[in-house]
Amino acid sequence: MSEGKLIDEFYSLVQVDDQNGNYALDIKDGSYFGMPLKSIVDAEKRLRSNVQHGIAYFSMEYGLATSCYNKLSSQLALNPKNKLPENAVFSNYRVADYFFALHQDNIIDLPIYSGGLGILAGDTVKTMADYKLPAVGIGILWNSGYFRQKFWFKYGQAPEKMRWDPHTYPGLVPLKNRIKISLKSEDVHIRLWKYYVYSHKHDAVVPLVLLDSNIEPNSQRAKDLTDQLYRSDNVFLKLLQRVMLGFGGVSALSELGYNIDIHHLNEGHAVFAFVAKARGLSQDELEKLKRKFVYTCHTPVEAGHDRFSFDDLNKVLKKEDTDIIEKFGKERSGLANLTLLSMNVSSAINAVSHNHQKVMHIQFPKYKEQIQYVTNGVHPYTWVSKAFSELFEEFPGTFPDFKNNPMILSRASELNGNSDFRAKVWQAHQANKEEFCKLLEKWSLDKNLFTICWARRIAAYKRPSLILHDINRLVSIAERIGPLQIILAGKAHPNDNLGFTYVNEMLDKVDKLAEDYNKLKIIVLENYDISLGRLLTSSVDVWLNNPLPPFEASGTSGMKAILNGVLQMSTVDGWVAEATDKKLGAFFGYKNSEGSVGNENDLHMNDDAEELYHVLESLAGLYYKTNPAGKVKTSSEWIDMMIECICTSARFNTYRMLDQYKKNIWNIG
Repeated sequence: MSEGKLIDEFYSLVQVDDQNGNYALDIKDGSYFGMPLKSIVDAEKRLRSNVQHGIAYFSMEYGLATSCYNKLSSQLALNPKNKLPENAVFSNYRVADYFFALHQDNIIDLPIYSGGLGILAGDTVKTMADYKLPAVGIGILWNSGYFRQKFWFKYGQAPEKMRWDPHTYPGLVPLKNRIKISLKSEDVHIRLWKYYVYSHKHDAVVPLVLLDSNIEPNSQRAKDLTDQLYRSDNVFLKLLQRVMLGFGGVSALSELGYNIDIHHLNEGHAVFAFVAKARGLSQDELEKLKRKFVYTCHTPVEAGHDRFSFDDLNKVLKKEDTDIIEKFGKERSGLANLTLLSMNVSSAINAVSHNHQKVMHIQFPKYKEQIQYVTNGVHPYTWVSKAFSELFEEFPGTFPDFKNNPMILSRASELNGNSDFRAKVWQAHQANKEEFCKLLEKWSLDKNLFTICWARRIAAYKRPSLILHDINRLVSIAERIGPLQIILAGKAHPNDNLGFTYVNEMLDKVDKLAEDYNKLKIIVLENYDISLGRLLTSSVDVWLNNPLPPFEASGTSGMKAILNGVLQMSTVDGWVAEATDKKLGAFFGYKNSEGSVGNENDLHMNDDAEELYHVLESLAGLYYKTNPAGKVKTSSEWIDMMIECICTSARFNTYRMLDQYKKNIWNIG
């Protein structure tokens, strides 16, 4: 097909709103912001075909790693609002904190995510593109993102509003298409945007359709619906954000002419999509509609199950909609429960790990026979570091097709006795660690010192302060075993007062250790995001994961770490419970009794801190025996565990995950 004809076909399928002609600078000559235009044309045709089973994946957030994976380019200068801002560091080396900050010269990740749920959604659609599935993502264009995190000494975390410019973000385009959703008291007008998620080989895409209500003639309340992700300070905004994702998503699919057979609800946030399609249907028609919906639950934590009063619903929705919700989603308390609604209207329900399935069976015994599990995974080509990707390519006899088949990493054990491979595993790790230490060179980090990291969303059940529970014990370990470098990062939701308390407590404890910096370096990083997560999960020696079992549904940060040979130090929860037979590092801590969920407010801090320090001593001791004075002993058990981590990563990826979704949830073979 000629390039001119290709562009004409693209514009016949995608109605780009290009009043200023800026987007035409980057959509030309068979190229879309530096990527193949043909991949988009083929995908748009697939979604309009009646031959294949189209999949619409609904998620409130998407973390796509657009700053570092399949990075799109633009002829326009990058708006400073879309560049990574300067971030402060809080450490027990206060002089460096005062004079220096972190500067990363890069574009921000598309700011439509808050954490793990969004990153999982992003990894999922990237893998859908790799598989060339006729799929589309449905999400929301958050005009102010999530929030910017600032640390204030003695005050902890201070959230600030984020500012970015969607009109100049490479690859993100507004469409001429407009839709409207009708609420009880007003209509909300929505502009559609698109961002194309490319496959690993750039030969396929999944379009991500984003809804934006920040337009005329909407009321200010309606404009604010797509302002900031996860507003929980206002019940109507919280409810309407979910209504918008469901109602708006269904209308967008119709407006774009996509032929959809499967509606995948990534959490209960999106269940209003069923309500939108169920209006006016008979009982038989409703049963047929259910076959087109599937639901993934991501949390066993009580706060993660959205509930709304029917008084609030009746103020927002028309009676025909609340009647459907009452029929399928009313719990005994009289509230509308979006988890219950999602389970009642879906043909398949899945938890996100085997452990999580057990918890859901306890929480929802009525649905025990329906609830399957598909353990989460990570998109390997996003999260593998350059050093390890090049390492795997150096051994084509063992990993002949790594670029097409990441599951082949299970064969890493075949090289366990290969001294050259063992040495290069360590060299690749040290190269990653050196890069991280260079970023923090003003804080005098050393690539030959034992380094451990805890980084994820800050919430009570994740116990972010556990490693700081007894700072005197930490100092003692550093004096007896060897120096420690501890990295901490994560955001607490702006309305999570307990999360704020943890941040404040952590900063206060770190500040008291100023005299011990030569042996115990503790670094707390602002604004934990995908680019920082990618660096940390490949650069530290040990990844710390200490949620209170069984409240971590899956977790994926550790999966990213093992892909890069980083050892695990973890409680047995989420995905980790499926890998305890592997020598990945050390497991410790409280375990809930079989058949019981336990109490998420009883955090077992004292006992689990004691166990944490015990295994920390053991791993730090092994590290310094492996790497004395920077001269590695490649025969060490440490290298055995690094190789076992790589082997295990072959299972915990999104290719295995999507294979299970295709067979067990979507029934598309």
